[in-house]
Amino acid sequence: MKRQLLVAALENGTVIDHIPCDKVFQVINLLHLDQNDHDAITIGLNLESERIGLKGIIKVANRFFTDEELNQLSVITPNVSLAIIRGYEVVEKKDVCMPPTLSGIICCPNPKCICNNEPMRTLFHAVPGTDHLTCHYCGTTVRQRDVSLC
Repeated sequence: MKRQLLVAALENGTVIDHIPCDKVFQVINLLHLDQNDHDAITIGLNLESERIGLKGIIKVANRFFTDEELNQLSVITPNVSLAIIRGYEVVEKKDVCMPPTLSGIICCPNPKCICNNEPMRTLFHAVPGTDHLTCHYCGTTVRQRDVSLC
């Protein structure tokens, strides 16, 4: 039995796959895809996935994301997969994982922290084996699901 594609093929661009359904619109806002006025964007929601049950998928024509954008993405949607498409072929595939250090991405929830009172970038370290991040300057720890992006 032939399977039909639920989402159209992409000639060139990026596919963000295995997004938890409740995070799809956060990804759109984070990557400013809602401000795109010329390239096609395909959004799939509540699609079946063996890996996570129901998933979201975003296909963005002619757009390739920077490492900084992927680091931001890793904070709100860890473990999504990314496929780079050129000429309708997958030329690169990778899982997006949070790096051990995040600079200028997460706001420190401590109002007394120096990074909230001086013109400087925030700096957080991932706590291995947990979903916690710790501020480099004041030591405040925050759970990944509770972070605010700068």
